[in-house]
Amino acid sequence: MQVYLGIDVGSVSTNVAVLRQEGSVVDSLYIRTRGKPIEAVQTGLREIKQRLGDAEVLGVGTTGSGRYLTGMVVGADSIKNEITAHAIAAMHIVPDVRTVLEIGGQDSKLIIIRNGIVTDFAMNTVCAAGTGSFLDQQASRLNIPISQFGELALTATAPVRIAGRCAVFAESDMIHKQQTGHAISDILQGLCQALVRNYLSNVGKGKQVTGPVVFQGGVAANKGMQRAFEDALQCPVVVPPYYNVMGAIGAALAAREEVAGKGVSAFKGFTALEAAYTTRSFECSGCANLCEVIELKADEAILGRWGDRCGKWTQSALERTAAEEGEPACVFA
Repeated sequence: MQVYLGIDVGSVSTNVAVLRQEGSVVDSLYIRTRGKPIEAVQTGLREIKQRLGDAEVLGVGTTGSGRYLTGMVVGADSIKNEITAHAIAAMHIVPDVRTVLEIGGQDSKLIIIRNGIVTDFAMNTVCAAGTGSFLDQQASRLNIPISQFGELALTATAPVRIAGRCAVFAESDMIHKQQTGHAISDILQGLCQALVRNYLSNVGKGKQVTGPVVFQGGVAANKGMQRAFEDALQCPVVVPPYYNVMGAIGAALAAREEVAGKGVSAFKGFTALEAAYTTRSFECSGCANLCEVIELKADEAILGRWGDRCGKWTQSALERTAAEEGEPACVFA
């Protein structure tokens, strides 16, 4: 079997998707990042390797906040931002999709698609209300497993109205509703409705949200949120089967397209997972930008650098080693 890998490394979770050549999903993996992205990727790929057996990896793509780091570790053929990856995956699963609602652990996104092209998008900027971490926090405070949050919210008979414009105010209002004796299910569904209002008024402000609508990201597992979106938008909201790894699916599809164009993959193979990786950052003083440059080493050899605006440090270890050649000249100097 020949497959493509997609890796989505976020702040909360690291997701891996395995696709056949025609684009069907063979396997997927959703694990917690826990602040150690390289270890999470190594753990995930080791497990995927065991599941795949002798399958041949034709290409690999990365996305998420840790996409550059992961791309250098595995030898990615494609490194895409989250907007692009989620849009590619949504159009692959629902070809006529026009709106993508994506809510993850730390951020939320809205993607507008028309005729197979991303025409607009937005991300949350100033408030954490509505993200997965906020829902996790509230479920923990109420001593409710997050896996039961949505099902319990759907049993509400009289959802209460909760102020959802701010995470702090939403929590305070929830506590007030508890103190006045409202049922937990009514409070949970009220919270879902409040978070949807927050999302549509902040992330979706000025955007034309029309169906078909696809809801993806970890929060899509919450059926209470799905119901609240459907009530607010007055249209069906589709939650795809692999809603929690859609970014990884999009990364794998992007890698497939990239490899088809150049005919060869940069994937280093699973043996690269055994190296010892270390990272450090330093401030470049070559110009007034004072860029923070990130450096990745594998077994003490410089694997790559990124983060500079002019590109002087963004080179692989094959092109330069700092110990031998010193600091390169700054483009802006």
